[in-house]
Amino acid sequence: MKTNETALDRVVRVVLGVVLLALVFVGPHTAWGWLGLVPLITGAVGFCPLYRVFRGSPGSATPACCGGSHHQGA
Repeated sequence: MKTNETALDRVVRVVLGVVLLALVFVGPHTAWGWLGLVPLITGAVGFCPLYRVFRGSPGSATPACCGGSHHQGA
């Protein structure tokens, strides 16, 4: 699987995921912390499916609408 996250994006996701998961075991013990699995897994794998839907690859000038050649020179 091809990665579509930058190195900084991956680090931020992993840190955010760990912080959110800590809410389950430390502090308020809220179940909302389980949502931390999403950024943790996508950061560890390096692939976020929503990037393909909403904005393409990070750093690309091509909008996520299609990736067609009609965006060249725009």
